[in-house]
Amino acid sequence: MKKNMLLLFLLASAALFAQGEMKFSAKIENRKNDSLVIRSQAGVVKVLKSDAKGNFKAESFAVKPDFYQVTDGTGVAILYLREGIDLKMTMNANDLIGTVAFTGTGEKENNLLAAFNRNNKELGDKMAVVTDPTERNELIDGLLAGMQKKLEDPALNPGFKSIVGQQVAQQRQQVAQMIDQAGRADKFKGQPAPLFNYENFKGGTTKLESLKGKYVYVDVWATWCGPCRQQIPYLQQLEKDYHGKNIEFVSISIDEKKNYDKWRKMVEEKQLGGIQLIADNAWQSAFVQAFGINSIPRFLLIDPKGNVLNADAPRPSEPGLRVELDKLLK
Repeated sequence: MKKNMLLLFLLASAALFAQGEMKFSAKIENRKNDSLVIRSQAGVVKVLKSDAKGNFKAESFAVKPDFYQVTDGTGVAILYLREGIDLKMTMNANDLIGTVAFTGTGEKENNLLAAFNRNNKELGDKMAVVTDPTERNELIDGLLAGMQKKLEDPALNPGFKSIVGQQVAQQRQQVAQMIDQAGRADKFKGQPAPLFNYENFKGGTTKLESLKGKYVYVDVWATWCGPCRQQIPYLQQLEKDYHGKNIEFVSISIDEKKNYDKWRKMVEEKQLGGIQLIADNAWQSAFVQAFGINSIPRFLLIDPKGNVLNADAPRPSEPGLRVELDKLLK
């Protein structure tokens, strides 16, 4: 959640409740096709068909109290459906997030989700240009706090309030931990970076001191780390786009010794670029311990003098990183 925005936690399964009948209808302006699909985590629940004017007439179908996706093929909205509701959705297909609204039984819960989705989109736009990790996390916490406040409405369905409230509270706790981590990372800013001298995939070893005179973007990762692997295409594109600039891209694997061959195989098969290193003692490696790294991927930015610019830098997938690099490398 920290870096990749969020917060589509609302499709988590509510519980194993019995199914019951409900009604759903819709009116879509500028529709892109004649089908409206409602999905649960298990698959398609209902497909509604429109008339020539974009009206999807009310149809009854069975649901359990849970979160669902509804899509016209161009965008997705989140629904909370349960037995006994009679819900109508309206939207303009040219701006689903900005226009989706609900009337009827169940409108409060679903309009709250729609507002949260709009606020989340606005937050994503703000975070695209914010590089300070503390500020980023405070923005996320502000969104969650607003959601938490709205959940105090006594007219909301108790089951909805319970599920969403628990997840919002959990995510606020995670954000608080990340704000604390960012605060700890701030103490490194301007300080000489801890040194390393690690095995290079291409042979020999590479020292941080050998990279002085250039900015150094460090990726601490491991082959077993899913979020780390997700960043690989973005990092590869970043390396291409900044080729020839005064910056080196260094990836430090913290794989254990038993996975050494796995590391070498992944570097080769994925054609990983930059400087590919493997730390000498996994999590316990001195460089990793010096920064207090306890979760990965973790990215760091070091200046040409060997001082820390950002001990918790944006991920390659975040536009904010390019904003920061462009300022440094102009």
